[in-house]
Amino acid sequence: MKKVLACALAAALLSGALPFTGTDALAQAPQGGLQPIDGIAAVVDEDVVLKSELDRAVANILNQYAGRENQLPPRDVLERQVLERLILVKLQVARAQGTGVRVGDQEVDQAIAAIAAQNRIGLDQLRQQLAREGTAFSDFRNSIRDELLIQRLRQRFAQSRVVVSEAEVDAAMAAQANSGTQYHLAHILVALPEGATPEQIATAQKKIEGIKGLIDRGEMDFAAAAVRYSDSPNALEGGDLGWRSQDEIPTAFASLMRTMQPGQVTAPIRGPSGFQLVKLVETRDASQAGPSLVTQYQARHILIRVDGDTTDAEAKAKAETLRARLAGGADFVQLAKENSEDLSSRDRGGDIGWFARDDFGPDFGNVVAALQPNQISQPFRTQAGWHVVQLVGTREADVGEQNRRAQVRETIGRRKLEDEWNRFLREMRGEAYVDVRVGAGAQQDAPQQAPAASGG
Repeated sequence: MKKVLACALAAALLSGALPFTGTDALAQAPQGGLQPIDGIAAVVDEDVVLKSELDRAVANILNQYAGRENQLPPRDVLERQVLERLILVKLQVARAQGTGVRVGDQEVDQAIAAIAAQNRIGLDQLRQQLAREGTAFSDFRNSIRDELLIQRLRQRFAQSRVVVSEAEVDAAMAAQANSGTQYHLAHILVALPEGATPEQIATAQKKIEGIKGLIDRGEMDFAAAAVRYSDSPNALEGGDLGWRSQDEIPTAFASLMRTMQPGQVTAPIRGPSGFQLVKLVETRDASQAGPSLVTQYQARHILIRVDGDTTDAEAKAKAETLRARLAGGADFVQLAKENSEDLSSRDRGGDIGWFARDDFGPDFGNVVAALQPNQISQPFRTQAGWHVVQLVGTREADVGEQNRRAQVRETIGRRKLEDEWNRFLREMRGEAYVDVRVGAGAQQDAPQQAPAASGG
């Protein structure tokens, strides 16, 4: 859940829902009784991005870069970059809802409570802070709900599109045995559309070469160039890709990283998304792996599914009734055999054996980890439906080779998911009807492009 909440917080900041410290002039509620008429920044299929949404998001970026405004692109370019992010959020939320992904009010409440806790404030203080910055709490809730929907959509996408073979795991583990180095990377992307024409390729190549020239001549540092020119979704973070192990780096870059020194930048590289520059920020030795001891949990559960025959409210009510019977002394094993809709565990009285915290997803794992042995949870919601869980016991297990293989499998899966997900977003953006109504670049059905490198 921590990773989900971190993303939720970032999305809230971008949308203007959770304010940065300082005065957000553009996001302030108007003084006096008059309310301005909101405008439309972009039409996105059946939805819209309001001008006020764009203004709040841009203002938050400006506040974040206070004192470092020279690292930002010109105002019109910044607006286009931020608007493109907001457009992608609208498209992902619509796709999630269209494919049946749902997020309940209880899950939103839990996410908001966790965000408040991470910021070391109470819920009342969070409401007050939002009110001071002119942000309605309902808008904040909606932004968190949207981010949770996007996370669920991404999880479904990973389950359906990302496959990691045993041979890939074997090869990655062999490579790790020879090198424990991890790489902190950043990149700049000049994107190309699917089926790019020779003219588009030549223009993109000229632009990436121009950006490389600015960096090599010391006219602009890499992070500032990424903010100003990169087409990547992480452009406003200076193109930072974080720490990657060798098996998390695309093959086209992995061999280059081993020959580079921290601070160096590659020559332009053509990849499936377009032309890229990659900077090696720093390296570290990760060969000394931590202990392979992990906490495992043994639990039993009762699952009530939400489907075409059972609404969310009906499933929740049934789970609450079963929880009340358990509180009255009913036997968990017997109730699970009679009522659970998890066919794999029902005949065992709901017993799901020993598992690591996140084996069944963060929502399930966080609830189980908070229980004491023999304690029974309150009903809670996951993608599978409504659960009631009893923790049987815990243990520290040395999973050894199994755990290392699982970690390697996860890192390979993340790398594949990143590639596939970015391709999916480009396809979704290209297929969408988008009518941009602000700025000199207002247009229909075309992604916004960053300025040419020579434009300063």
